[in-house]
Amino acid sequence: MIALKEWGAAAHALLQGRQRVLLRKGGIHEKRFTLEDSRFLLYPTVAHSHAASTRPEHADLLPLGTADVTEGTVVVRAVLSVVEVVEVARPDRIAELAPLHIWTTESVRTNRIDFRPKHRLAAIVVSARPLPAPIEIPVRPEYGGCRSWVQLPIDPAVLDVPTAVDPAADESDLRAVAARVRAAVG
Repeated sequence: MIALKEWGAAAHALLQGRQRVLLRKGGIHEKRFTLEDSRFLLYPTVAHSHAASTRPEHADLLPLGTADVTEGTVVVRAVLSVVEVVEVARPDRIAELAPLHIWTTESVRTNRIDFRPKHRLAAIVVSARPLPAPIEIPVRPEYGGCRSWVQLPIDPAVLDVPTAVDPAADESDLRAVAARVRAAVG
């Protein structure tokens, strides 16, 4: 099953309803970001730079994300469904999206907007749902590197099992988030 590589802290933020938007431009090994599917897993990542790039009010998520990533395994917890993709046409207004994600505005500018400036940033409004049970995945060499997507050995049927927890936001809330994103940066 396809999985998007994303900060482990962001995965927890999405599941807790503290984040509604992913900001993507693509990895070094990609010409530009392409949405592979409208429903996908999150493959958690951790880097030392995440602490400096996370707003202080979300620092409590960093240890949770770190715990999901060890030298030999990662814990996959979340499945995301895309509500809407908005191309960021007005990057000068990116700070207006701060309530919708955990990153500092400066890190978004430096690591996402200024990185490959000829390519536009995508703001992806998503619905997050926990998997029925977290899945521990062995780390493989093909999951490494600066790329957005990895193919995980997880049966897609795991997504068809109802969960005991509702999505972090309902559809009308997420439609309102999408309208807010379009108005701010679209």
